[in-house]
Amino acid sequence: MILNHLWGIYTHPKEEWHAIDRQHESYFYSLSHICIIALIPAVMSYYASAHLGWSIGVGEVIKLGQQSALSLGIGTYFGLMAGVIFLAIIMHELAKVFDSEPTYTQSLELAAYTATPLFMCGFAAFYPALWFVMSVAFIGVSYSIYLLYSGVPIMLHIPEDKGFIYSSSVVTAGLILLVVLMVGTVLLWSVIGDPVFTH
Repeated sequence: MILNHLWGIYTHPKEEWHAIDRQHESYFYSLSHICIIALIPAVMSYYASAHLGWSIGVGEVIKLGQQSALSLGIGTYFGLMAGVIFLAIIMHELAKVFDSEPTYTQSLELAAYTATPLFMCGFAAFYPALWFVMSVAFIGVSYSIYLLYSGVPIMLHIPEDKGFIYSSSVVTAGLILLVVLMVGTVLLWSVIGDPVFTH
């Protein structure tokens, strides 16, 4: 069943990684997991931008017009999907340097479940104050990094000492990928048209 490891990666992550490793799912399953989880930040970015508005400090609430918010939500969705898929490719190729030969599906599973806490932070947009969203995002990123470090030795069968170096390399690559996606989003938004703000 899709999302059947979701609870386990929060309550007992190492045991859940072993369960995932014992019974690998299909490529379609992993992709379906990403498709569903990526809806959370995408839908929430639309809803918060168009209906709730964003509060930055003590200034007035900022809202986007429906069309601009919809463009933001769609861009967020496909950007996040592409980000996880590219991260899985990086994981897959980088593993070869560490004498591991995972299948691409294994790499996608690791990327998908590692990104899950970060995507779940999308629910923080129900209270769209910048300080609150950033605090929740920090917790989500921290837990995603923990999942990566704990999952690599189990999923990719890399010894823990090498797994630490591998995971650190993936985190670095992931941060670079995140910056590239953010810059790409800004450039794409400027090509499509300036955002329309409402009060």
